[in-house]
Amino acid sequence: MSESAGDGGTTAVADNYLTHGKGILSWLTTLDHKRIGILYLICILSAFLLGGIFALLMRTELLTPGRTFVDADTYNQMFTLHGAVMIFLFIIPGIPAAIGNFVVPLMLGAKDVAFPRLNLFSWYLWLLGAAFLVVSIITGAVDTGWTFYTPYSMVTSASVITVVLGAFILGFSSIFTGLNFLVTIHRLRPPGMTWFRMPLFLRGIYGTAVMQVLATPVLGITLLLLVMERTIGIGIFDPNLGGDPVLFQHFFWFYSHPAVYIMILPAMGVMSELFSTFSRKHIFGYRFIAYSSVAIAILSFLVWGHHMFTSGQSALTSMVFSALTFSVAIPSAIKVFNWLATMYKGSIRLLTPMLYALAFLFTFGIGGLTGLFLGALAVDIHLHDTYFVVAHFHYTMFGGAVIAFLGALHYWWPKMTGRMYSEKSGRFAFFFVFVGFNLTFFTQFVAGSKGMPRRYYHYVEEFAIYNQLSSLGSYLMAIGFFLIAGYLIRSLIKGPKAPANPWGSNSLEWHTTSPPPWYNFKETPEAGDPYDYSDLRWDDEEGGYVSISGRGNG
Repeated sequence: MSESAGDGGTTAVADNYLTHGKGILSWLTTLDHKRIGILYLICILSAFLLGGIFALLMRTELLTPGRTFVDADTYNQMFTLHGAVMIFLFIIPGIPAAIGNFVVPLMLGAKDVAFPRLNLFSWYLWLLGAAFLVVSIITGAVDTGWTFYTPYSMVTSASVITVVLGAFILGFSSIFTGLNFLVTIHRLRPPGMTWFRMPLFLRGIYGTAVMQVLATPVLGITLLLLVMERTIGIGIFDPNLGGDPVLFQHFFWFYSHPAVYIMILPAMGVMSELFSTFSRKHIFGYRFIAYSSVAIAILSFLVWGHHMFTSGQSALTSMVFSALTFSVAIPSAIKVFNWLATMYKGSIRLLTPMLYALAFLFTFGIGGLTGLFLGALAVDIHLHDTYFVVAHFHYTMFGGAVIAFLGALHYWWPKMTGRMYSEKSGRFAFFFVFVGFNLTFFTQFVAGSKGMPRRYYHYVEEFAIYNQLSSLGSYLMAIGFFLIAGYLIRSLIKGPKAPANPWGSNSLEWHTTSPPPWYNFKETPEAGDPYDYSDLRWDDEEGGYVSISGRGNG
């Protein structure tokens, strides 16, 4: 078998993207989308560690109704930093910036993204925004909550301006990444890849990019107005100057509800790849899944008002937002039913990526269904600002975006690194993550329905058992994540070499070597049906799947 990437060999080429150029400077100045994806991956995983540490400290403090080891102000700072770091530094850029940067050009059979220099600049903007957040921790951590709600964010002495400017800069990184993906998918598709023969992961990234470009400027302007309000008192949000603090909520959630789907649409794209690949079956209802992504992108801009049912808006407005909230569940449900139909009578293999895909169905399903509770006006009055909302939010964000990120990481890890991880260790760690997550947050549904408010430092004895179970679950999750980090790092050192196609997938990134050469493909390949597996067979000699006709190997 040839060792050149263009010949479909499974042996990695001597000059792959990891070895093409030596030294740290070659990485810091690289224009290779694969290296930039790895740089993003390292950075966002570091942010995930930081946000996770804040989460563990919070859960430890909440083990007892009174003070456990920190005071109330410190708890509020940890709460804010956990949310800001996880949302702005990890979940939003997670799948698009890290996984997307690595995979999208390979899926397109392209040599790079449309604007490689803009891609590198986006990463440096992410670093600059992250630096502002770190500086804000050193100079006096913010205690406003990750939403920076006025009027408190206008008067607190914490370094609000620093962290808000950090989020403002991160917004530019998000916009530039979205623009790059839009142009890349439009202009660099290979022969044979029409809009309805495109891998659904690309569909998810495309819809995400549209929302990033359209919604993120609203957040940027809002945060800039907040900085101006604090510095020169222009009177936009301050009622003493004729402003309206609820206006900040409207601006913030006009961005932040599409942001929920900026986090979820790429995850749904990952799920389509995993369910089809590990069921050895063509994706069911391709066009319905594709159009549902468009519907989600559109409807996500129309439902922000359900965050403000208790803020004094008119009854008619609340009814309209409630109806729209129910409607956004329809395209998500279409995807779920199509994934279930894809698995029906399929040859399902319960490998680690597929375990995370199945976990996504369960956890995101709960997150979506509990969102309907909060979309109902009468029920939301009782549940608003309780731990029920915290649980719903985490079942959507963690149970959706983070679980999908873990599935994507395990799925594309052999392609990224050229190494296989321990499947046994992967399943063992999955158990801790899945059980720990559900123990952490399902108990919060019960506590919230009984009236426990969120963001509270003290709570009454009645809620102690729920908080203790929740904290125990967070420790189990932490064990799972450290196990994942351990066996993935070990795979880099001692892991078996990965074949070009270990899973039997048929999208174009699996038609080149693992790890890919720096140029991806010698010539632009012709795309076939990414969900047709009839031409692939397992080859013991290669240790992976090969094309029995020799077709489509770039």
